[in-house]
Amino acid sequence: MALTPDLHQKVTTWLTGNYDAETKAHIQELLDSDQDEALSDAFYRDLEFGTGGLRGIMGAGSNRMNRYTLGMATQGLSNYLLKSFPNQEIKVALAYDSRNNSREFARIAAGIFSANGITAYLFEDLRPTPELSFAIRHLGCQSGCVITASHNPKEYNGYKVYWEDGSQVVAPHDRNIIAEVAAIRSPDEVKFQADESRIHPLGQELDAAYLAEVQKLSINPAAIQRQHDLKIVYTPLHGTGITLVPKVLANFGFTNVSIVAAQATPDGDFPTVLSPNPEEKVAMQMALDQAQQLDADLVLATDPDADRIGIGVKNTAGEWVLLNGNQTAALLTQYLLSARKEAGKMTAQDYIVYTIVTSDVLGDIARHYGVKAYQTLTGFKYIAGIIRDLEGRENYIGGGEESYGYMIGDFVRDKDSVSACAIIAEMAAVAKDRGQSLYEAMVQMYTEHGLYKEDLISLTKKGQRGAEEIQEMMRHLRANPPKTIASQPVVELRDYQTGWIRNLQTGQETPTGLESSNVLQFILADGSKVSARPSGTEPKIKFYFSVRNPLKSAVDFDQVNQKLGDYINLIIEDMQLK
Repeated sequence: MALTPDLHQKVTTWLTGNYDAETKAHIQELLDSDQDEALSDAFYRDLEFGTGGLRGIMGAGSNRMNRYTLGMATQGLSNYLLKSFPNQEIKVALAYDSRNNSREFARIAAGIFSANGITAYLFEDLRPTPELSFAIRHLGCQSGCVITASHNPKEYNGYKVYWEDGSQVVAPHDRNIIAEVAAIRSPDEVKFQADESRIHPLGQELDAAYLAEVQKLSINPAAIQRQHDLKIVYTPLHGTGITLVPKVLANFGFTNVSIVAAQATPDGDFPTVLSPNPEEKVAMQMALDQAQQLDADLVLATDPDADRIGIGVKNTAGEWVLLNGNQTAALLTQYLLSARKEAGKMTAQDYIVYTIVTSDVLGDIARHYGVKAYQTLTGFKYIAGIIRDLEGRENYIGGGEESYGYMIGDFVRDKDSVSACAIIAEMAAVAKDRGQSLYEAMVQMYTEHGLYKEDLISLTKKGQRGAEEIQEMMRHLRANPPKTIASQPVVELRDYQTGWIRNLQTGQETPTGLESSNVLQFILADGSKVSARPSGTEPKIKFYFSVRNPLKSAVDFDQVNQKLGDYINLIIEDMQLK
């Protein structure tokens, strides 16, 4: 496909502008070899902030993660900070993960902040993303950023931007920052020359302050003391979790933690996995094999920037299985609320938060314990927004989302796998103290609240054409919502973009109460839920499925679970998503 005049002009600007020789040579090579599709994908848009900030494949181009897109984003953020906080010292904190170029990108960003007269606190080595969120609040910063692409493949890197409360930026700040970035027309406007006097290192002192807060989350240290030799296998998947997870487990009192040696060294090439994603069994296989050899009790894994967590447990047949994000979120919620009640720590102001595509069993559990449950859009910045709105009036206990992210306590305002590892290990110790495995505790939980089963399909649509296809799919679903799905009438349509919930039987409309987001949900007559949501950080459209059935007895779990799985497959087939 031939380049449009606008795209050709954009490419020419990079070839003739103040860009380094290596960047220009790469672009010229693509031009000379007539790789128009590759050039188009690299330049057809500018990287934008989504639910996770700036994220893209590393390389040359406006739609790539490189020193220039990073530089313009940082200069735009600097300009916005200077306008937002006039006549005061502005401070930012910066962290980075184990990805290729992360350290270099972090130093470039710190240099740009310093060149703009902004004090930059830069971690001296790689650290988990949640510690960056903590550092912003602990140091009284106005903003912060972390260089990471979370669990994306090795070709990616990114730039998450945070505000003064330690959460990722939300409206209007995100839009205003984008506007400031868009106003920068060339790298000549970026202040790359660092003022080293304004760059300060962060290290063990900050670690100690963060770990002290995590320690306060422990509810049942006596059970850990009795089960201190709980066999735990941990893998950081070549990421930042290795810096703090072993420490926090030791601080909690666990003495039998086995680390997967082949995955313990931080490495941006992630040599032992195709993708460093703890949601995927193939990424967890080394840890599961080690757990099998050691006859362990629990497997813990964290992604490269240590904000997501995956866990493995033994089922009743002694086989190692992975819990999905909804199951882990439900178990954590059940544990936090039941343990607080038993310890006499529960208050009338307690509440939890979960997202609109996360299992509604979390709400059922909260109601069972008389605790409020709030729902938000996908993204921990929205959970942080609830905490911000209710601060001083209500007491946040924990929250999570189906995509393997959890936030326990409010000293961090983003998902935090370091504290989640500690509490999940404590939860496993408490279960073992009662003669149960975590798997058996999960089944018992579902007998009390009903068995919910969830699944997710991600359809990848790469490049400019892919983005158009995703938007067309959403337009079609809005214009022609299904009347039935798997023979069940669709009784309610929730459109979070328009902000309205429509009862399809009565025609009554009520507001969602949430800000606009491109998400559609179809509620079936039997209570099942289907959600459609384009990803904010990846070239994907995601379909979420949630179905439920009563579970009278633990012995019925496998049968009912299989029945619900068959139902989800019927829904997927009926919606022609495979």
